[in-house]
Amino acid sequence: MKNFLNIVFFISLFSNPTAKAQSFSTKGQFWASGLTGNDAPSGQSTFESSMGYIPTFSLSRDLSDFSFFDFEWAYRFDRAYSGDSLLHKNESHHRYWVRYSSEKLEARLGLQKIVFGPSFVLRSLSWFDTIDLRDPTGQTDGVEAIRLRWFPSNSLSIWSWVINNDQDTLSYGSRVELSNSAGEWGLTYHQDPSKSLQPIGQIGIPVSGSHNRLAIDYRYDGFIGFWNESALISSDRSEIIMATVGADYTLPIASGILVMAEYMSISNKIDSDELTQSYTALMASMPLGMVHQLMFISQFDLEENHSYNYLRWSSTYDHYSLNFILSISPKRTDYNIPNELLPNSLAGFGTGLQFMFIYNH
Repeated sequence: MKNFLNIVFFISLFSNPTAKAQSFSTKGQFWASGLTGNDAPSGQSTFESSMGYIPTFSLSRDLSDFSFFDFEWAYRFDRAYSGDSLLHKNESHHRYWVRYSSEKLEARLGLQKIVFGPSFVLRSLSWFDTIDLRDPTGQTDGVEAIRLRWFPSNSLSIWSWVINNDQDTLSYGSRVELSNSAGEWGLTYHQDPSKSLQPIGQIGIPVSGSHNRLAIDYRYDGFIGFWNESALISSDRSEIIMATVGADYTLPIASGILVMAEYMSISNKIDSDELTQSYTALMASMPLGMVHQLMFISQFDLEENHSYNYLRWSSTYDHYSLNFILSISPKRTDYNIPNELLPNSLAGFGTGLQFMFIYNH
């Protein structure tokens, strides 16, 4: 009911008959996939299927030549099946926000995407999103927030936000981005007073109680691309240091082969104990004509001696794409974790073959 009232409120902002110019648009994304693998959970099928659809409705109203209001609402439906048994079902709001934009200021309120940081695979600054380069849909979860962005000049932007989490606790933060001849810089701070246990970032590192996050990131594009993300997450009981460094270069072969490497290190101090983790990722991507693309990603867990390999052939047309995916990952028995605590899905375990069809309108 709360979300519905928010949507009604947002739409009412556009009902002023004195609007200078107003437009309405619709779009959507539908996907369907089939996955077969050789390491199914006990008692489940070796074939999984899924489908989903996200319809999106947008309204926009000009206020002047340099400012406007716009509104977006998207709803997500998706299902996943193991054989003919329902594995997962979701029907939820995907986006609902209203935004005011001018030359120097942007203010957005509602369920929205907040993403920052230059890394691609090993993302130390994946604080509020679920972006995964291996997901052909490119979708990410959103957060309920108000976010302000101020642009004093073309080279400087200042962000601030207040986020409402699942426990209705407000957290807040800010970010500064600076671009100059030496590269692109970012400085981020976030404070979360929530007392509950919550996973943070792409790795899902658990943090208990209120905590502060401080991060700096940098990207330089020259003969090669180079970037760094470094973050400190501190609470009363723990101190987590995460750092990612990466580089990319386009080999002058055929239409160009983009190669990329990243390294992430994590130090997690809890009371008197300290845990360390380190990962590397390699990626190569090559276009094959105007329609096809081949991408390979290999990720290594250096502490556990695990490797995760992903190969995708994509054929992209005006409104749809065909994606053929081969993945090779450790089997369930390779983890020192009881099977009942592992994800109840074929994805991410053993050898898998997947086909995904995506239609955008």
